[in-house]
Amino acid sequence: MSKVSLQTRSEDVHSIESQDNGTVAGYRRAGAFVFVSGSGHLSGDSAASPDVKGGIRQQTTTCIENLRAVLEEAGGGLENLVEVTTYLANMNDYGGYNDIYSKYFTPDGPARTTVAVHQLSRPNALIEIRGTAYIAEATRAQG
Repeated sequence: MSKVSLQTRSEDVHSIESQDNGTVAGYRRAGAFVFVSGSGHLSGDSAASPDVKGGIRQQTTTCIENLRAVLEEAGGGLENLVEVTTYLANMNDYGGYNDIYSKYFTPDGPARTTVAVHQLSRPNALIEIRGTAYIAEATRAQG
């Protein structure tokens, strides 16, 4: 089986180091669209540890702040998101997740899909969020 690799310029792919998955694309740019890989719940010392701490509210905040940081690196921000997909390890956590999500986004914010999954890549992980943003050249030039 051969591996598939998209033909892109090197500046279109921005990698991040992941302790358990090696190097992964943090985001990939396709024209004005920016596709952000699943933004985990890791921050600070948690990135060095396979154990994830905090409840759904804390992990949701960390995910969204990680997403913000990646988008800022790409020349935009949360306001540029057009779509997000959230993976919850337990749909019973939806209320706590939604409380935090609604502090960042209004009802006319990005299109959103939330799904429950059997488990996430790290022990005690409750959530992962990925997103697609539209960051026009003019927006990037301002940043």
